[in-house]
Amino acid sequence: MNIALKIIKIGNSAGVILPRDVLAHLNVQVGETLPLVTTPRGIELSAAAPDFEAQMAAAREVMLRRKRALRELAK
Repeated sequence: MNIALKIIKIGNSAGVILPRDVLAHLNVQVGETLPLVTTPRGIELSAAAPDFEAQMAAAREVMLRRKRALRELAK
């Protein structure tokens, strides 16, 4: 898939509009979050892993419970 996307002004920021077929290819809908990763060739957009939110919730819980230990390890 090779599609040219136009950069548009959105408030004080800039953005691109993803065509419907790109959203379908990524299997995402309007309002969802797409991870953006920097690669040697540029950037990559991909759909988040289905269990990503559950993994992040578990990580946040551990970070809250082990805040002191994590602070010591960060020194």
